[in-house]
Amino acid sequence: MLPHPAKAADSGPKRPNVLFILCDDLRWNALGCAGHPTLKTPHIDRLAREGVRFANMFCTTSLCSPSRASILTGLYAHAHGVTNNFTELPSQRSHWPQRLQQEGYATAYIGKWHMGENNDAPRPGFDFFATHKGQGKYFDTEWNLNGRTQATVPGYYTTVVTDMALRWLREDHSGKPWALCVGHKAPHSFYTPEEKHAHTFDSVRVPYPDSAFDLDEKPDWIRQRISTWHGIYGPLFEWRKNFPDPRPEAVKDFERMVHGYWGTILSVDESVGRLLAWLEETRQLDNTVVVFMGDNGLLEGEHGMVDKRTAHEPCLRVPLLVRYPGLAQAKVVERQALTIDVAPSVLELCGARPLENVHGRSWVPLVHSGDPGWRKSWFYEYNYEAQFPYTPNVRALRTEEWKYIHYPHGDGGPDRHLAELYHLKSDPEERRNLIKNPAYGEKAVELQAELAASMRSLGLTEQTDRMPLDAGIKTELPDQKIR
Repeated sequence: MLPHPAKAADSGPKRPNVLFILCDDLRWNALGCAGHPTLKTPHIDRLAREGVRFANMFCTTSLCSPSRASILTGLYAHAHGVTNNFTELPSQRSHWPQRLQQEGYATAYIGKWHMGENNDAPRPGFDFFATHKGQGKYFDTEWNLNGRTQATVPGYYTTVVTDMALRWLREDHSGKPWALCVGHKAPHSFYTPEEKHAHTFDSVRVPYPDSAFDLDEKPDWIRQRISTWHGIYGPLFEWRKNFPDPRPEAVKDFERMVHGYWGTILSVDESVGRLLAWLEETRQLDNTVVVFMGDNGLLEGEHGMVDKRTAHEPCLRVPLLVRYPGLAQAKVVERQALTIDVAPSVLELCGARPLENVHGRSWVPLVHSGDPGWRKSWFYEYNYEAQFPYTPNVRALRTEEWKYIHYPHGDGGPDRHLAELYHLKSDPEERRNLIKNPAYGEKAVELQAELAASMRSLGLTEQTDRMPLDAGIKTELPDQKIR
């Protein structure tokens, strides 16, 4: 049984440690335990085998910084204020590691933070903080180690982060329970595996997904995106005017990208194995809540796109695995969980005081015995970025069977020509946009109304949800260093 929150501070059961492992751009299906046919991740799979796998876990904004802030705070992006990849998490904004620190935990964050592009200084809520500016590099990243800048730490990023994490874990924490957050760069682009994994998948053929060319019913901006930085015929690939291009050299570019992506995940799996081995050696594994997840999903050619940001399933879905003997073993949860649920859930597992006025809810009761009142639908938001002008504003509603996506301009008014409607139960790959089909007009109106009601419940109205007027797609490439 988990300690009751009211007894957490007394002489009852020792509070669990927390090992929180966050990957960057990790697709929900890029794990062995999720059924991937090629990619083997035995150490990560162990977490699913000995814990809980959330089969329908989603991010509320498919972008690194906003999603990371939502994971920490339990709030939607419009509430915590990090709506793009260049904004700091406000120092006064409470988050779950900070709450654990307030309640006597030793806390640390090691790895990619990425809220504040040019700031690598320590942030509130952590006794130890090691990060870098921006995305970092797969090899030889420049680090700020708890406020002390070190020009370069040589080595492969995933290995360096794991070494730092183990070094901190071995320190004397004065008998306190600890909470360690490990932020991996992998598998963020541009995918650079370690040499030992660089050619692991050379013989595996990777065709474009079928949905890459089903664009006739899609909004114009999606067709325009295919030849931009975030499309399959952009600078990352061999762009041909007569697409789909069947020539082997065009397919090879796409295949090489996917092979590299998989290769970086192999190193993450080895990192998880090292951390679990240390917990076992020190007999702390069964008193540690181990959380493994991704910050957002990733398009891998679906609908002709790469990157994230959109409200399509590959962008929204992320893996979430939780191992803790007091929770469950070898259980798969099918209900829809969100990134905003992580903070309240971790705090409940630790018997800590909850954060006030959060949007998420704890899935601990859901895992234990089910929750009849659990959500059946939820809201997704993304705000247009001038630096990455290939995705317009996005507001969406996802239910257990349906998805309605709207791309509002500055006035927020509905425009059926800038919308998508999918019946996910019969069309999980979202290949048939039903928005212009008269047979589904009533369903579209119903979901539009539910989307509006959901936004109002989250404090978003016509007055508070002001979106930029220049949200049209642009095809020229900006001068940019990150992606």
